[in-house]
Amino acid sequence: MCMFRRKVRNRRLGHEHVLDVKLRSDQTRASRLRIVAAALGLVFATILCFYLVWRGGEWALNRLIYENVAFEIQMIDVETDGVMAADQLRRWSGVKVGENLLALDLGRVKRDVEMVTLVKSVAVERVLPHTLRLRVKERTPLAQAPIYPGPGQTNAGIRMNNFLQIDREGYAISPVDPRLRSVPVETNDVLPLITGVKPALLIPGRPVGLPQVEAALALIEAYNRSPISRLVDLQRVDISSPGVLQVTTGQGSEITFSIAATDEAARAQDLDKQMRRWHVIFDQLQKKGKAIATLDLSVPTNIPARWVDASTVPAPAPRNKKPQGNQRKNV
Repeated sequence: MCMFRRKVRNRRLGHEHVLDVKLRSDQTRASRLRIVAAALGLVFATILCFYLVWRGGEWALNRLIYENVAFEIQMIDVETDGVMAADQLRRWSGVKVGENLLALDLGRVKRDVEMVTLVKSVAVERVLPHTLRLRVKERTPLAQAPIYPGPGQTNAGIRMNNFLQIDREGYAISPVDPRLRSVPVETNDVLPLITGVKPALLIPGRPVGLPQVEAALALIEAYNRSPISRLVDLQRVDISSPGVLQVTTGQGSEITFSIAATDEAARAQDLDKQMRRWHVIFDQLQKKGKAIATLDLSVPTNIPARWVDASTVPAPAPRNKKPQGNQRKNV
């Protein structure tokens, strides 16, 4: 009997111990759940706070800046160093009066204007509170090259959509419609024609990338610097023969130039020297009533030449004075 009571008592003690362990486990679990819930609540509150701040900031920016009539564009100030009309440059920018100045994507405006092949670069600037300023640098066409060359084609026979212009740096430029220019086209200032260029290499907005074309451009610059430019018309430069440039003038003369020098400075000096020799020979023949038919300046001594009677040669067309660089103007 005594042993039975002891066993019952032991069972009660064990049961109480089990209940105590379960109670502590439940309390621990509840405490952890409260901590997790508090952490989740804190995270949610933080996210909500950031969202409200972001939405509030966005509303404030739109209300106070991007939709504020105090920053509406009232003037698009355009300055170019070339010939393009200001209104056309404004249209190419895609910006309209009344747009918000601070909301404007200046990078997009810059890219849109520089997509025009005549434009070398453009600087876009906000001038608070109402002005957008564009500073445009244009490419200076120095020559032209036919896209669809035909037999016996001359400058006069080339239409605008049949050739591309080439600037001093060798970039191909799409011809500008005369109606889009602020400076009228001078009909007696036709650009020299460079022949012998594969049409596939003439891509608007990209450099031609031929050493012969670079040499031809250097020759045209040397011609523009030389006094001979007032006496004869440079009509065509043929680059198809290796090592030389074949020049045809408006008076029917054919002049051969050497382009042996590869360095830019040395080439310029060599071409200037050949231009002086051309000028000296021209003057000497003119005094005798003669004109150059053919002249090979690629030969250093005993220069081969053939001449004709000067009365059979047409006079050069009057040339307008061309600046060596573009003229800056405000528009």
